[in-house]
Amino acid sequence: MPKAVNVRVTTMDAELEFAIQPSTTGKQLFDQVVKTIGLREVWYFGLQYMDGKGYYTWLKLDKKVSSQDVKKENPLQFKFRAKFFPEDVSEELIQDITQKLFFLQVKEGILSDEVYCPPETAVLLASYSVQAKFGDYNKEVHRPGYLLSERLLPHRVLEQHKLSREQWEERIQVWHEEHRGMLKEDAMLEYLKIAQDLEMYGVNYFDIKNKKGTELWLGVDALGLNIYEKDDKLTPKIGFPWSEIRNISFNDKKFIIKPIDKKSPDFVFYAPRLRINKRILQLCMGNHELYMRRRKPDTIEVQQMKAQAREEKQQKQMERAQLENEKKKREAIEKEKEQMEREKQDLMLRLYQFEEKTKKAEKDLQDQLQRAMMLEQERRRAEEEAARLEAERQAALVAKEELARQAENQKKSQEQLAAELAEHTAKITLLEEAKRRKEEEADTWQLRAKEAQTDLEKTKEELHMVMTAPPPPPPPPMYDHLDDNSDSEENASTHSADLQTEGINDHRNEEDRLTEAEKNERVQKQLRALTSELAQARDESKNTQNDLLHSENVRAGRDKYKTLRQIRQGNTKQRIDEFEAL
Repeated sequence: MPKAVNVRVTTMDAELEFAIQPSTTGKQLFDQVVKTIGLREVWYFGLQYMDGKGYYTWLKLDKKVSSQDVKKENPLQFKFRAKFFPEDVSEELIQDITQKLFFLQVKEGILSDEVYCPPETAVLLASYSVQAKFGDYNKEVHRPGYLLSERLLPHRVLEQHKLSREQWEERIQVWHEEHRGMLKEDAMLEYLKIAQDLEMYGVNYFDIKNKKGTELWLGVDALGLNIYEKDDKLTPKIGFPWSEIRNISFNDKKFIIKPIDKKSPDFVFYAPRLRINKRILQLCMGNHELYMRRRKPDTIEVQQMKAQAREEKQQKQMERAQLENEKKKREAIEKEKEQMEREKQDLMLRLYQFEEKTKKAEKDLQDQLQRAMMLEQERRRAEEEAARLEAERQAALVAKEELARQAENQKKSQEQLAAELAEHTAKITLLEEAKRRKEEEADTWQLRAKEAQTDLEKTKEELHMVMTAPPPPPPPPMYDHLDDNSDSEENASTHSADLQTEGINDHRNEEDRLTEAEKNERVQKQLRALTSELAQARDESKNTQNDLLHSENVRAGRDKYKTLRQIRQGNTKQRIDEFEAL
């Protein structure tokens, strides 16, 4: 039995290993891969490998894997990649897995700078990729530093701005917060909708020369063939939509494209290697086929896939709505619990204040009672002193009378009696004065005692009111809411492909297309804000050739689709003449 061959296939997010037979064809291996990852939109993808000469080549599906010039390793290495790109991701990509594979591949192209992306767009795209990975921003979970280990921006953009990694994180985090409520799948689609408007998105570039020998770039993409000058991959100079081409062929290094307009001459260019011509022909045939397919009614298979995708999306939306509902309920319960806890704390505080007030009132009452007792004692002392003085006065009066009698009876000398009388009279006067003062003092103490009594009664009334006030209401109850091999001469024969153009609805509507920024006001505002914000930190001395070209295009009001309209103007002959003149 033939010995099995080990194969490793690397997708954008996984590594798959298979054991295949020497007789296994490229298609059998491809089918095994797509079945494993659950992919049905297979027409975009292919298996890529490095050949014996170090060039990346697409695996031919109709030939045995073992007969192709795959670099000899164990296991054999293949990359599962998008070979063709859709014109409009939101209209064409059906499955979530397809969207994810495109998202990851396009993101890698942008981060590695294979696809030029201006800084403001790079930051906005980074925020969508963060949403696609982390979901909604949550400050409790996404602590400072949560993006520091993430590869989010092209190295060029980091170098061109005087910002630390922490400052980049702060800016991307702000835009991450803007996407709250967006599903991860939707974030990937939004990323692709913006990325597909980049000039280099989905373009395969090849070195070519025209008959004059001018070095140029040929760009092959979903919409047709474009010609670029050697120093500018962003702005094509001449364009040919797939609907204008009826036959593509090459012989050795000469490539001939026959237009549908038979009055027009053939479009001829030269590629440096036979291997490149084979690749160009394959890409042209595949892109043309998809271009035509998009302009015809959907096949039954695609209709079924779209219907299934709609059902799955509706189901996801229902599940999300249910989750959101549950989340809102939980949040409401948490808020209710927090409110109840706040009310409880408030009641506890009021109860404490009430107790403190009661204690103070009781203390004031005790102080006033003690003061009243002291005043009463002072009053009694004053009364007793007054009584004593009164007794002394009475005794003095008696003594006076007695002396008077004695004076009369004994007939003492008038001077002695007068002196004694004057003495007693002065003493009586002093005693009367002292008595009067004591009476006034007693009256004062009596008045103060009355005031104290009045204060005491008021305090008793206040205490009574405090003690009899209704108690604070109890806290509300708590509820538990709850992807050619050879340049040998045997392959130098003519290779040709007729391109069918019948039965399509060709309005070349891609020429009237608007970029996502023009269609979406929110994206427009976000890009304007980011442009203004990044300008302050921009180091203009580090601008690349592509930055300068992009800035010039922006100043001239050009974008991918406006340029497309411009480079397709005039008839096919005029554009071929223009190509030959380059």
